Amino acid sequence: MAPPMFSFEVTKKCPQTKARTGRMKTSHGEIVTPVFMPVGTQGTVKAMLPEELVDLGAEIVLGNTYHLSLRPGHETIKKLGGLHKFMNWSRPILTDSGGFQIFSLGKPGLGDKKEDAGIISVKLKEDGVEFQSPIDGGIKHFLSPESALEIQEALGSDIMMVLDECLHAEADETTTRKSMELSLRWADRCLKARKTDNALFAIVQGGMFKNLRKEYIERISAPPTHERTKARTHQYNGYAIGGLSVGEPNEVMYDITNYCTNLLPIDKPRYLMGVGTPEDLLECIERGIDMFDCVMPSRSGRTGQLHTSHGDLAVKNAQYKDDPNPPDRDCACYTCRNYSMAYIRHMFMCNEILGARLATIHNLHFYLNLIRMARSNINNGKFLEFKREFTERREK
Repeated sequence: MAPPMFSFEVTKKCPQTKARTGRMKTSHGEIVTPVFMPVGTQGTVKAMLPEELVDLGAEIVLGNTYHLSLRPGHETIKKLGGLHKFMNWSRPILTDSGGFQIFSLGKPGLGDKKEDAGIISVKLKEDGVEFQSPIDGGIKHFLSPESALEIQEALGSDIMMVLDECLHAEADETTTRKSMELSLRWADRCLKARKTDNALFAIVQGGMFKNLRKEYIERISAPPTHERTKARTHQYNGYAIGGLSVGEPNEVMYDITNYCTNLLPIDKPRYLMGVGTPEDLLECIERGIDMFDCVMPSRSGRTGQLHTSHGDLAVKNAQYKDDPNPPDRDCACYTCRNYSMAYIRHMFMCNEILGARLATIHNLHFYLNLIRMARSNINNGKFLEFKREFTERREK
């Protein structure tokens, strides 16, 4: 068997909290944690060139199994050299399994916004999930734990995710247990199906019920029982926390996150999926999370919301029509060094693509710089002070 392509070590711990820094190694380079992963669902971070992401300091991006398998198809991407070559990105890539997109886009109120929708119907089975998509005329597709791994391996993902089912926050305990049991069985099948040594992360489910979260973690981290898995150097290389940011209050999300990180192995990376606001990132870093992804900075950029050190700004507001100032005087991004709020607003009011690009560049810089500052302050023993000052500035 080839030597492991993935490793992780904790490099510094905050003495007052569970915040920590770490170093992750993959076949496409090293990642320092905590890390924020810009979302490149379709093989691109919307409105951004890969070279611009490198300039911003992005260490890893996220792609999506569901979207890429439907269009252009993972076989096509594999034939063209894998996702890294296809999208001109030489750094690490994490791929979501596609489970969240299938279940959420098939259920109003849980999923992404209308621009990303596209599921006609979803039928859940023990073997996997059957769904139709209007992209190809409603042809039936089927995604199983095994095919989810096959697709991600064809894409050449550095970090792959198991297939799971995601429920809405309001699901009752009986429904959540049934879903959790299915996700556990699917996770085990993903382990059995893995053919490469690229990293595979489990996804902790259990909804808003701590007893189910605890049971899931105990069972998912138990010693493997089947011979194929026993033979591997690694079992799961990391653990994601799924099923949050699906409609529950922030306080509940923070509480469940804190509860899970108390139980997860300390020597494996912890990934909180689909979260969140700048404040969410710092709150959850404090609770021991190492990895984040969220569409918020790029989606906000396309819709005219700017995240700044002094709060969020709606650039289309009339008050910015004659504003000569940059979005954030404390920001060193390309947008803030070169453009005024008046000009960015003008771009949006004229529906010019440049407006979305300038806003996205700023927002991604803001997120990535926030994570860099969090890492620095963990290493310097000043994380709580930094978090308090950042939050106070944003609330003024």
